[in-house]
Amino acid sequence: MRSLLKGKKGLSTVVTTLIILVVAVLLATVVTYYAINMTTTRVQEENLRIIKAHVWANSTTQVAGFVIANIGGRDTLIDKIQVRGQVMDWASCYYNRSASAPTGDLTYLDPTAEATLTPADDDLSLKSGQYMTMYINQPGTISVGDVGVTCSITVFTASAQYKVEVNVESAS
Repeated sequence: MRSLLKGKKGLSTVVTTLIILVVAVLLATVVTYYAINMTTTRVQEENLRIIKAHVWANSTTQVAGFVIANIGGRDTLIDKIQVRGQVMDWASCYYNRSASAPTGDLTYLDPTAEATLTPADDDLSLKSGQYMTMYINQPGTISVGDVGVTCSITVFTASAQYKVEVNVESAS
């Protein structure tokens, strides 16, 4: 019996170690792929759209108006707004939240005299699926001489920035 066992050959230690190592790496890869797949499909992302954007100017006043649509799967906080690269003071921003997008295009108005608009005093929250109509009084360095010139409006959140370019229009 003893001579029967001595005649059998087995796998060497190196080959056995390599097999165990390859199986461990494959198993770790499968578990990692599964975890990444589960977290990316389950995480809801922030996604804003700036629509109906306008910047109006005449010899006495300048106003920017736009609608922010939160089409992502989570609520968001708007940290700051820039017009033509200048950060807007919250005291010059006026807003109105709604569950649906405003019908028709935005029109020029004096945001300080509009009763439906609320003056902003700090960062603005926007729930998923909501819309925010925003007017900014005296935005940046806009003047009547800028009519026809392209101007950027950028909305910043904690994780992203959303930008739109518009032409400055004449305010009537």
